Amino acid sequence: MSKPLIVVVEDETDIQDIITYNLKREGYDVLTASRGDQGLSLIQAKNPDLVILDIMLPGIDGLTICQQLRASPKTKALPIIILSAKEEESDIVIGLGLGADDYIPKPFSPRELLARVKAVLRRSFAQKSQAQDQDQIRRGDLIIDIDRHQAIHQGTALKLTATEFKLLLVLASHPGRAFSREQLLNRVVGDAVVVVDRNIDVHIRSVRKKLGAQTGLIETVRGVGYRFADQR
Repeated sequence: MSKPLIVVVEDETDIQDIITYNLKREGYDVLTASRGDQGLSLIQAKNPDLVILDIMLPGIDGLTICQQLRASPKTKALPIIILSAKEEESDIVIGLGLGADDYIPKPFSPRELLARVKAVLRRSFAQKSQAQDQDQIRRGDLIIDIDRHQAIHQGTALKLTATEFKLLLVLASHPGRAFSREQLLNRVVGDAVVVVDRNIDVHIRSVRKKLGAQTGLIETVRGVGYRFADQR
């Protein structure tokens, strides 16, 4: 079985070296780029299993790269971890809103980075495995095509980020079951990830907005979290 391939796009040489060393020590194959435009070309050419992406980059910034990757059918579902010195909550929300699977502020410990890499990859591989077992989920006027990584509502394809798609898939796969924010974070983002609960709320609001008149398909369970409406 081939090793997972990770592309690291980071312009600070010392940080790039630390990330590369620790990933290779864990058995991953690693390719690196120090410029955003070079990193984007590398990702498109090599089709990696995961991307670790700095925000502040020469050439093209990380958020623009993330946006372009999510806009391409080939890389729409590619797991992305954003790495940046920016710690403000607004930057976290922007990064996740553009489709990043996780966000790690600098400085970070190699142990924390590896834990998040493993968690995101585990969720990604589980998603692919599920897609092999089940092609579609139908809930009334909503069709979730797992193989195509697409959600269609009343005949119209929803423009969901990768995280929004996974969130909708988890909820729609278990209609009537209430999930806490922590459970959704673990299933959608990964275990051992320290992310504020409000990020789930941001994603839920976005999914509801895209569902239009049927925003009620995703119900709020007070004191718990969220559930997909049981339509039986």
